[in-house]
Amino acid sequence: MYHLPVMLSESIEGLAIKPGGIYADLTFGGGGHSRAILSKLNDQGRLIAFDQDEDALNNAIDDERFLLINQNFRYFRNFLRMHKALPLDGILADLGVSSHQIDTPERGFATRFDGPLDLRMDRNAPFTAEQLLNSYPEEKLKSVFAEYGEIANARQLAYVITQSRPLATIAEFKKAIASCIPRKTENKYLAMVFQALRIEVNDEMGVLKAMLKQTAEALKPGGRLVVIAYHSLEDRLVKNYIRTGNFEGVPEKDFYGNLQSPFLAITRKPLTPGAGELESNPRSRSAKLRIAERK
Repeated sequence: MYHLPVMLSESIEGLAIKPGGIYADLTFGGGGHSRAILSKLNDQGRLIAFDQDEDALNNAIDDERFLLINQNFRYFRNFLRMHKALPLDGILADLGVSSHQIDTPERGFATRFDGPLDLRMDRNAPFTAEQLLNSYPEEKLKSVFAEYGEIANARQLAYVITQSRPLATIAEFKKAIASCIPRKTENKYLAMVFQALRIEVNDEMGVLKAMLKQTAEALKPGGRLVVIAYHSLEDRLVKNYIRTGNFEGVPEKDFYGNLQSPFLAITRKPLTPGAGELESNPRSRSAKLRIAERK
């Protein structure tokens, strides 16, 4: 299977789908969420989906109500305007890496395989993890690992990498940094390291901020925003933007003392997968789902 949709029922319930509405799935992947949305729409409903990974195009749904756009969701509002699909009744974004990407060794997402140091979501993008590791100065490497991976020994790791260049494969990289890896938490440490590299290679924080800034203008009043995040950096940005309309989480009020956030939080705390889903899909364990409504 290309990918199991995470928190499927919670996502669909959170969208509060109107049968004749217009919806956007910003992270199509295997199409599980999109198929569930389409099942709730009537003949007047529309669904526009996005995915920057060309492999996802093989999962396109043959349905007149459906359009799949092979693009990063950074500029989703421009594409929706082009296709006369604004304003929307709902937006769904599952920010996780697909199982297909993880399980394909040549994509470089999984530390259990040897393969190229790639980590690109879009394989047409010019910048890879190999280029990052072989070109970034030590201080910049340290910042990437400290900020995006929350690596305690980020400075040591950065130094070891600069002394081990050039690096071309996952096996070479793991061997080079072996002295930095805690013995009892090797898998967790490597997952944090690769998370940091993936975020930097794909500019995931910048893309997420750009996407969130467009959601308020793209949605109708009463339209729903559903976002599934997988680590604290993503979830904090989503939470702050929903609550305050900015990424710092600082409440801003108008002259009358009303909060200026364009959204009303439907979930005060994020929803997490239930026991059944965790058993059938262990990769969902870190998922946090937040729902908001456009004021």
